[in-house]
Parts: sequence; structure tokens; C-alpha cells
Amino acid sequence: MALLRRGTSKSLDNSGGRADAPLQERRISPRKDIKRLKEHLKRENPLLVEALESLQSLDSAARKVGLLSSDETYARYIAWWPLISVLGPYSAGKSSFLNHFLGFPLQETGSQAVDDKFTVVCYASDGKARSLPGSALDADPRFPFYKMSEELEKVEPGEGMRVDAYLQLKTCPSDKLKGMILIDSPGFDADAQRTSTLRITDYIIDLSDLVLVLFDARRPEPGAMRDTLEHLVKRTVKRKDAAKFLYILNQIDLTAREDNPEEVVGAWQRAIAQAGLTAGRFFRIYNEDCAAPIVDPALRERFQRKRDKDMAEITGRMSQVRVERAYRIVGAVKKIALEIRDAELSRLASLRARWRRGVFIRDGIFLGGLAAVVIAILILGVTSGADGGSAGWWRWLWSDWWQPSVLAALVLGAGGWLHFKARAMAGRALDAKLENEEKDPEHRHRMRTALRHNMKPWHSVLHPAPAGLKPKVVDTLNRVIEEAEGLVQKLNDTYADPTGERAMQREMQEKSGDNCG
Repeated sequence: MALLRRGTSKSLDNSGGRADAPLQERRISPRKDIKRLKEHLKRENPLLVEALESLQSLDSAARKVGLLSSDETYARYIAWWPLISVLGPYSAGKSSFLNHFLGFPLQETGSQAVDDKFTVVCYASDGKARSLPGSALDADPRFPFYKMSEELEKVEPGEGMRVDAYLQLKTCPSDKLKGMILIDSPGFDADAQRTSTLRITDYIIDLSDLVLVLFDARRPEPGAMRDTLEHLVKRTVKRKDAAKFLYILNQIDLTAREDNPEEVVGAWQRAIAQAGLTAGRFFRIYNEDCAAPIVDPALRERFQRKRDKDMAEITGRMSQVRVERAYRIVGAVKKIALEIRDAELSRLASLRARWRRGVFIRDGIFLGGLAAVVIAILILGVTSGADGGSAGWWRWLWSDWWQPSVLAALVLGAGGWLHFKARAMAGRALDAKLENEEKDPEHRHRMRTALRHNMKPWHSVLHPAPAGLKPKVVDTLNRVIEEAEGLVQKLNDTYADPTGERAMQREMQEKSGDNCG
């Protein structure tokens, strides 16, 4: 699931709540945010309103079984705009590339222009370029990085209050941004990068429709960037969405000064291949606005021809994200439903069975001990009298009806307290094991949320099925999967015409119009 990976663990206290929730974490109502998002989609792409409604059905089903809390929604983990991210090491020319694409000097460039923030770039309808703080992204569900402050807090406590140090929003009047969002990332260095920055990088990779990975041709020692190549290449080639990554060798014009410019390209290709990219395209470009002069006319023409060809292909892919975005969102809805139905519910059932087993074992120990104490008291009361008979306090205990009733209530109360103590202890023990068993932080978070839901006092330990798991929940998941498949067919009807029927209808209408004229 292309969701933001959650960070630190959430241990369980005796009541099944979170004992270590961050101070700034707050309850939010997703209803208003969903309403605003729905109004936006009605204007921008009405077909995606149906996807959002299916997602709301998933929210409801997930809350019933405890996979989502009341202040969470799957909608916050989907980028609703077409999204292109630009990644790469320092001095790879990312900002220059964006400025050239936009036809607008939005980002600072040059060796001294080091921006250590993730910059989200969107269209400015008033014709003015502006720079806005990261809090503008943190509070708007239409943008990526919605509620990112909470996620930063989970990765590194205290960082949630510093969201402006990580993110910024810039507006630009370039028409190329209409209906699209670009993300310019800070220079990437896997060795020196903070955990929170790496987490954000992974997050935008998951959300993006297209990822441009730029490398600097001026660095002829690609082997020295082994860790960076590991993160930006090796971890991406095995992804199911690996086709969305374009690997670009930028500023290739500077290699024209080399005795053998092809050797520089070859060194990079070998380094990329060692990182796992043995197939696929490797683009070579440079920015003509700030390119170094190439004296040899034949060499200059060859470099320009290669650059123009590759840039045309790159910009063509960038223009396709508006269509790919719709398929991505519908695919994400289906993927979430399938993951809940086929993986998370069975995993939750297994966790509940283990939790129940832990409760029963502890109940046996605690309640067995309590029963032993009660039996010992009974034996002492009956046999410890001075004449070998019952003790005086025993006879007093049974002298009136209310006295044994009080004793029975105390015993039952102690048994109930011990039972809930056993529930909490079994939950904490299982929670600790989840840290090692669930490597995916997001999946681990949902399992912990569901475990807390199952530990609530009103959910009896005697029921083997997970709390809230009714046939209606499974029916909802199946319905959402069918709806997603139907939405894909609607998208195909919009963007494809395999029978040629619509084309023939247009031709007939045109001929009819000509005849009428």
C-alpha cells in the first residue's frame, strides 16, 4: 500500500490505550476534510468522487474492526493531484531542470543555492509566484504531506513542531503546472541524511505518479555514491511500479570536454547496472540556458540531438501523469480493499487468537491462585477451631445473610480485576512481539490499533472472531473491489476506444455537419 510509513512503536497501557502518544498529536475529524476534497474533485475530475466514496466505505469497514481509529482516513494517504517528484544528489541540476521545464525562474540555482526543504510546486492562478510555509501543506488534504507533522513526530519526537523546516509550498504562474504538482527534493546523500528526511523521501516516492531521478554527469566517480545509488536505484527497481522511475544523467554537456565523453556515460551506466537497473531507459540531458559551449560542431549537433530526443520523451511522460493519476487512485482504492480482505483480516484473526491464548493462560494462573486462596480460607474456617471444629470468625461469617454476600462480591471483584489484568498483560506481551514481527511500520501501526480495539472491556475474550468482524464488513470490501474495477472500465471508456466506435461517431457527425453546411 502506497501509504506513509509510520515510525515509532505505540505500546499499550492497561486500558488498551496509547501510553506514549506524542504531545502534539490531536484528535481530528476527517469529515470536514473529506467534504472539502469531494467539492474539489467534483470540479476537477468527477469520476474520482466515486473513488473517494469507495474509500469512505473502506474507512467505515476498517473502523469497525479497529484497523483505523476514528480520526484516521485512508484518503489522507493518497495524493489526489497528479504528482511528479524530482530526486537526486546535491548539484544534480534538479532546480535548473524544473526552472527550464516551467519556463520560470522559480527555484534558486547554482553551487551556493542549497535548499534543504522539500518544495511542493503548484499553479498560481493570480499570476504571482509565492513561497508559503510547510504548515500550508500540513493542513490541506488536497496536497501531499497532509498531517505530515504527526508523522514526523512519530519518527523523531519534537520534529512535528518543526514542519516548516522540512517543507514549503511554492506557487508559480506557469501553465504547465495546471492540474499538476511537482516536488523538488533537497540534495540526496544517503550517508548524511536524517531518518526523517529519508522517510519523507520514501513517502513521496510511494505517492508520485512519476519519479525523475537525476544524477550529475560532472561527478565521474559514481562508485563513491554507492549508498545513494542503493537508495535511489536498487530499492526501486524491484517495485511493482518501477516503470514510473526515469533515471537521468543531467549536465551531460560538460562531458564534451573529456577526451572520451562516452566513457563518462559508460561509467554511470555500469554503476546504475551494479545497483540493479539492467534494463530500461537511461536519459542524457542538459540545460541549454546554462550549458557549457561545445566547440566541435559535429559533437555539439550530436549532443543536441540526443538531448532533444530524451527531453521530448521525459516531458511526454510528464504530460501523461494527469491520466495516470486517475488510474493510480482507483488502483490504490482496490489495493487497500484487497489488502484488508486478504491479508489484514486474517492477520488480525491470528493476533486475536494469540491474545486470547495469552489471556487464558494468565487467567488460569491468576484465577487458579485466587481459587487456591479461597479454598485455603474455607479449610481454615471449617477446621481451625479450638475443639477441631469451625473457627469463631467462620461461624460469625455465616451468622447473617449479607456477610457471605459481601465475601462473594469481594472474591468476584478480585477475579474480575485479575482477568482484566491478564487481558492487559497479554496485550502488552503481544504488542512487544509485533515490533519484530511486523517490519512495515504502517502495517504494524494498523495491527496495534486493531489490537487495542479488541482489548476494549466490552469485547468478550470468549468470542474467537475479531471484534467488529461481521459478514457486512466483508461484503463492503468485496463491493469496493467491484466498484474499483468498474471505475477502471469507465476510465478505459474515457481514454481508450478499442472498437473505434467513438471515432466513427465523430466522423459521422462531422460529415453530417458538412452536409448541412
